[in-house]
Amino acid sequence: MKRSAMSNDQHPRPPTHSLLRIPLFHLLAINLATGACAATLLVGGLLWLNPGHLRELIFADSSPGIALALLLASFLITFGSAAMGSAIMAQGRNEDGGKSDGHGSRLAVQEVAQRTRPK
Repeated sequence: MKRSAMSNDQHPRPPTHSLLRIPLFHLLAINLATGACAATLLVGGLLWLNPGHLRELIFADSSPGIALALLLASFLITFGSAAMGSAIMAQGRNEDGGKSDGHGSRLAVQEVAQRTRPK
């Protein structure tokens, strides 16, 4: 059997296309997971505290799984999208505690400075 002169290290590897390697999707996935944890804790807290006899209403039904799934899904959508949206909106903030000149990015400040410069 004849061996190739190239070793395994010399073969080009195909690029791996993982969405989590893209920083934006990584940020969104982390915040979606945070929102999902908050939603799960809230649904668990609602069932534990039983406000307005909610737990009794859910488990009195013949199929409580559907009601629980709908309640959890609605909270997942709400808290997941709120966490992802706040992460996206916080992208333009400076790292000095969020204090800025009223603009979220340096580009806007540079554009205003260029417009007001005398010619």
